[in-house]
Amino acid sequence: MNAQNAPLTVAVAGFGWWGKHIATRLKSHPFIKVAGIIEPFVGNHSAIGDLGLNVIPDLADALDQEGIDAVILTTPNLLHEEQVVQCALAGKHVFCEKPLGLTAASARRSVAACKEAGVLLGIGHERRFEPAMLALKSSIDNDELGTVMHAEAAFSHDKLIHTPKGDWRTSKEVCPAAGMTAMGIHLTDLLISFFGRVETVQAMTASRSLGWETGDVVTVQLGFEAGMTATLSAVLHTPHFIRMHVFGTEKWIEVLNDSHPDTPDGIVRVLTAQTGQPVEQKNYDWEDAVVANLESFARYVSGTGSYPFTLEEIVHNIEVLEAIAKSAENRETISLKDI
Repeated sequence: MNAQNAPLTVAVAGFGWWGKHIATRLKSHPFIKVAGIIEPFVGNHSAIGDLGLNVIPDLADALDQEGIDAVILTTPNLLHEEQVVQCALAGKHVFCEKPLGLTAASARRSVAACKEAGVLLGIGHERRFEPAMLALKSSIDNDELGTVMHAEAAFSHDKLIHTPKGDWRTSKEVCPAAGMTAMGIHLTDLLISFFGRVETVQAMTASRSLGWETGDVVTVQLGFEAGMTATLSAVLHTPHFIRMHVFGTEKWIEVLNDSHPDTPDGIVRVLTAQTGQPVEQKNYDWEDAVVANLESFARYVSGTGSYPFTLEEIVHNIEVLEAIAKSAENRETISLKDI
């Protein structure tokens, strides 16, 4: 083990879709060791054993183990604040899958608990680690697009259409504004990383095919303090589609992902256009941005690397989520200063 890859021992809380994905990707990782899976549901224990991983019956048991440095939370949204605070009080660093909370107040309490305990907080927004997104952000930061005018973003798929009725993912209380907590919140995180704080939000949801209480379509308009605008959409029942398109006065750049972050397949196409010139295309191979995020967090905890999220950005993304959920109720404009 070298200084750049100091070992981190973690427990993964939850063994649903995403907990299973993370556990599988980390099982043989060179410097992140999975001490076990925290899973109170006995019905999942045999599958955990099949992966060659230990079962930890509940979070308290993991927090009592001195050898565990951090907990990765892949639990239902309503549990995040309580579990982040528990981890912080136990002196464990915590990596929380999105969303950190469902309200700005909740996110602020989680961040405050981590600050007070002196533990570090990671967040499951892996799309910041995609090579194409890093290149796009570099182009924006270096003013290569000229004045940024507008952005369009989409994150849609049909991976969840067989979710049972009554599951927490279908609930407006637990997953407000249709696909926002599953997909759309990744887009707002990217847009905040590109452009800074959001000033106003206008949102609407619809229920077209799935019959979920929360809806299955969300569309959002954002106005940023820096002056540019953006639109985003997340559709829960359509073939895979991921897109980010930023328009500037000198050029526009569009990023199209062939596959979901959990699927090692396909390419990422980056199209660039300038007036009077042919559109250029550059392709990137799929890379595991989920693991890249966790590796960055591990280095952050070990003191050998930085982490590309500020606590202010993490909280602001939840402020935007809360504003979107409020706006979608009656399609009114919400000012972020009121959140």
